Order: sequence, then structure tokens, then C-alpha cells
Amino acid sequence: MGWTFPFSALVGQDEMKLAILVAAIDPSVGGVLVFGDRGTGKSTAVRALAALLPKMPAVVGCAYQCDPAAPCADCRARLAGGAALKSHKVPVPVVDLPLGATEDRVVGALDLEKALAQGVKAFEPGLLARANRGFLYIDEVNLLEDHLVDLLIDVAASGENVVEREGLSVRHPARFVLVGSGNPEEGELRPQLLDRFGLSVEVRTPTDIATRVEVVRRRDRFERDPEAFVAQWQKDEEKLRRRIVKARERVATVEAGDAALESAAKLCMALGTDGLRGELTLIRAARALAAFEGDDRVTGVHLRRIATPALRHRLRRDPLDEAGSTVRVERVLAEQFGT
Repeated sequence: MGWTFPFSALVGQDEMKLAILVAAIDPSVGGVLVFGDRGTGKSTAVRALAALLPKMPAVVGCAYQCDPAAPCADCRARLAGGAALKSHKVPVPVVDLPLGATEDRVVGALDLEKALAQGVKAFEPGLLARANRGFLYIDEVNLLEDHLVDLLIDVAASGENVVEREGLSVRHPARFVLVGSGNPEEGELRPQLLDRFGLSVEVRTPTDIATRVEVVRRRDRFERDPEAFVAQWQKDEEKLRRRIVKARERVATVEAGDAALESAAKLCMALGTDGLRGELTLIRAARALAAFEGDDRVTGVHLRRIATPALRHRLRRDPLDEAGSTVRVERVLAEQFGT
């Protein structure tokens, strides 16, 4: 059995953990971009959260792992033909998208084997189909071709993948949380693509001895006896799992009143963000955070806590201000909400 490092056992990197939690509670927040040093737990956090989430019901034999309560077009066709749909519980998928992946491998293509052997046009699902209802993780997203990043963000936002190839026209569900990571020293994403990600997180190698020692201690214990280590954190994992499930159930009922909307608008205006995507993402993320905290309304506390990852990547470069985007957001937050 393959063991996954428990999410609750991750040391530090609180902003990253919060961002992917918020995106998992409400995928409409958008993808999560994680920039920073290598070896800081980026992929570990994504896999840990996916393993923490409860197993999901899926139709047996469905290439898209569709929900039996909302079957895809292929499964509806099977039902119309008189077939019975069986369901089973499957883990939440985490699909890695390698840098060298072609567009056909990502979105799907004509099944050449069936075309040559049987003379029929059939669709061979790609990585987007496998990621449906889970996570799509891209390491070194800043090195991926721009058109692929754009395509992935479009699909993640719409929840549907449309493929037109060699006379085929296929439409299938592709609802996933997009998580991209990278090292800014190796290149940056274009501003137009940066703005399409819902949340942006910066991670750094710990600089204090105590944190570094605790990270190594926990990882060493996990590698030497993963079963015992996972059992040690089981209660914390179950507690967090229940909070996530409850948050997903209540997020649609959390209110964002006029005061919260006005605060979000003032914040974005003070920072000079283009368009309204900043406000929309900020409110969605704050609503998911409020649901996670068990609150019924979005308040300034929620906005302040999630504003930096929601807005830092949407700022224009200011030649008269040498401060980084994080410092600029924190400065405006202090002015608007106080320290």
C-alpha cells in the first residue's frame, strides 16, 4: 500500500495550505499558483489534501469518473440504451501534467488503435479526463507553453473540455482544481495568465532552526514507519476532513453583504488592479474561508486573511515603488483594516 504524508502533519507554509484548502472547498475560486523554492512541500501538500478528502462516488467504467447523481453524456447514453450504471467509491485523483506533454495528451485525441483496427472514430481521453473531480498539478508551470496554460485555465474555469479533432467533436466534464508551481528564477508567467489564477502563494525555505528540525523530524519518522506515522495523525486528519465536508455544504449559504463587497472594491481600487476579477475572486475565497471557519457571513477578518494570495499577482508594476507585490498588498490592508 502506498502511503501519503498527512496534510495535518505539514509544518509551516500556512498560506499555501490555506489557499489549496479554500480552492478545494470552492473550486470556482480558480487555480492556485505556488511560486518559491524547491523542496518546500508544494506537491506534498496537494497530494496530502487529495488523500485527506473523502472518497467520491463514481460510475464504474466511466472514463471521466462522473458522479452517479449527475452522469456525463456518455453515461446518459448508456442509460438510454437500457444499461444499468453501477457506482463505487474512488479516491480523489491527483494528475501530474509533465512539461513535455503534447496538447493531444492533455485534452485527448482520436484513438488511433481503434481507427486502424476497427475503422471507427473513437475518442481517447487525455489527462483532463483523468483529473475530473480532482486536482491537476503542474510543476514548473512557468516553463509550460503559454497556449497550454491558457487552455488549462479556460477548461478549469468552465468545468468542461471541448475537443474537435479529425472529424470528432467531443464534450466532457473536466472539473478540477488547477495547482501550478514554479521557481520564479526560471521565468515568470505572462501577466495575462497570472491574472487567470485565482490565488497566488509564495513559499520560502524555513529560516529558523526549530522549524527546519521539525520538518526533517516528521519526514524522517514518516519514511521509516509510514503506517505508524499516519496512524498518529489520524484524529487530526478526520477532524479536518469533517470541517472541509461541512464547509462545502454551507459555502453556498454564506452571505457577502454590502459592507464586505464595498471593502473588497475599495481594496482593489487602492491597489489599482485591472478589471473586476480581483473582487470576484476575493469574495469567493473569503466566502469559502468563512464556511471553513463555521461563519455565516463574510467579514473584514476573512477578507484580510485571504486578500494577499487573492490579489498579489494582479498588481501592475510601479516603477516609483520598489516594494514587492506582497508588501504593497499588506501595506494597503494595514491602511484599510488596521494592523
